[in-house]
Parts: sequence; C-alpha cells; structure tokens
Amino acid sequence: MSEAEESDQRRLARNVNELLQELRVAQAGVQILFGFLLSIAFTEKYSSVGAYIRVTHLVTVLCAAIAVAFLTAPAAWHRVLFRQGRREDVVTSGNTFALIGLAFLALAMTGTVLLLAEVIIGGWPSIVVGVIAFAVFAGLWFTWPLSTKRAEQRERP
Repeated sequence: MSEAEESDQRRLARNVNELLQELRVAQAGVQILFGFLLSIAFTEKYSSVGAYIRVTHLVTVLCAAIAVAFLTAPAAWHRVLFRQGRREDVVTSGNTFALIGLAFLALAMTGTVLLLAEVIIGGWPSIVVGVIAFAVFAGLWFTWPLSTKRAEQRERP
C-alpha cells in the first residue's frame, strides 16, 4: 500500500471514529428522552388527557424512535461493513444518517417541550413555547452552522 493510500485509510478510520464518538452523545440523549416519553403513557393522568395531547405525544414518540433508528444506524453499518473495507460508505451514509437523526431528535425535543408547556400553561402560549424550542434547535443545530459555512465560502477568493 502506498503512503497516499495509507494516509487515505487513516483519514477514513479517523472519520469513522469521530462520527461514532459524536453519535454517542446524541444516542444517550435520545434514548433517555425516548424512555421518558414512553413512561408518560403509563401515568394515571394520561388517561384523562385530550386527543391533542395524545396525538402530540404519539408523534413525539415516533420522532424519538426514528431519531434512535437513524442515530444508531452508523454503528450498525460500521459493524456490518468494517471488515469489507467499506469505511467510505460508513462515513458517507453515517453522516447522512446522523443529520436525519438529529433533525428527528430536534422534532422530538420540540414535541416534548410542547407537551410540557401544554400541561403547565396550556393554550396558545404553549404553542409559542414549542415554536421557540423548534427555532432554538433548528437554529443552533442547522441554520447557524450552515450560515457560517456559506459565509466562509463567500470570503474565499
């Protein structure tokens, strides 16, 4: 193997390791959130809530479950493909899976905040709280990083 190929393989190995390390943080959070959301349905008060809260809860649980699926997929792909020399596929697909998983995690977090706001303050103020939560997650996780990337691209000659 030439030095260039070896260096490329090292870079891919580093990228896989970085991806899996980043996902460990998100996985822990979404799994705790998922457990919390599951437990809500088994409380006494849940039997008396209206359809709006039930549907919001179900959609939020589904978003959390989808987030778990996408955020754990890169680890599964790595386990299945790593001995086949397909690290590049793991990195490329893993990046896409991570972004989709984070988007669903943002939706699940927004739904959770909306549910809590509905129970605590109710009505339209809870929707405002949910919109603010969505704006914070979308802004910090997606809009801000993408805008800095675009700004850097404009500055380059």
